[in-house]
Amino acid sequence: MDRLDAMEVVLAAADAGSLSKASRALGLPLATVSRKVAELEAHLKATLLIRSAKGLELTPAGRSYVAAARAILEQVAEAERAASGEYSEPKGDLVVTAPIMFGRLHALPVVTRFLSAYPDVAVDLVMTDRVAHFLDDQVDVALRIGQLPDSSLIATRLGTVRHVICASPDYLAANGRPAAPDDLARHSVVSFQSVSAESAWPFDMEGTEISARFRARLGVNTIDAAIEAGLSGAGLVRALSYQVAEHVRSGRLALVLERFEPAPRPVHLVYDGQARLPLKLRAFVDFAFPLLRQRLVEAALC
Repeated sequence: MDRLDAMEVVLAAADAGSLSKASRALGLPLATVSRKVAELEAHLKATLLIRSAKGLELTPAGRSYVAAARAILEQVAEAERAASGEYSEPKGDLVVTAPIMFGRLHALPVVTRFLSAYPDVAVDLVMTDRVAHFLDDQVDVALRIGQLPDSSLIATRLGTVRHVICASPDYLAANGRPAAPDDLARHSVVSFQSVSAESAWPFDMEGTEISARFRARLGVNTIDAAIEAGLSGAGLVRALSYQVAEHVRSGRLALVLERFEPAPRPVHLVYDGQARLPLKLRAFVDFAFPLLRQRLVEAALC
């Protein structure tokens, strides 16, 4: 029995919550996964996994074993990276995550330039608006917008973005400019929520956060759709400043209620600095930081 191989199978089963999901994740037949778990349990003379109504669950012995096995496999992976040269020259694979629109507008151009500069590194750029977990999603570096929770991760601040309200000049000419947050109730609004539900946007009123409530005329589920609706004159749109910078500069959208905007949101480059950094990660951070910071400066709306 290959113990390291068996450890990987048990970890996959524990993380997936079922043997069938583990077999798909590992690309192994279900019978092989089941046999490897059974062989390991027989070798240890202990039950590691039990079936319940919720799927597979770890026994107390299984929890202890999985924690130890995870640490062992991470040490093996670290040794393999060192032996393969990841610490002597930038090489290998990187997983980078970014919010969808920020990734398309700013992260992707930087990643393509990085790949040209470092031909021995490959990058998976995962664009998602959910917060990816470094361990579960095997992320190396993430671009995050907003306040960060306290953690062991290293966060390098790139700049800030604003939450802005905007509309097309034609819409404002026909309906007037809102002078205060309460005016939202008298305007057509494009929202990310259902039109059947009352919505609210946060504002800053002389240092105090307030919420202005409204009922949207149009509900959409992507920021791209909201911006397109705003450009067509459908109503007021709330977006991050970098998302509409090009349209505001061209005059296709105009900002309103600027003096009531909440505090700008920080943008960080985040990575795990607990262990020794592979050169591929250090190279990416050093390469991407000044370029992304400059792109945020250029996208700022003054």
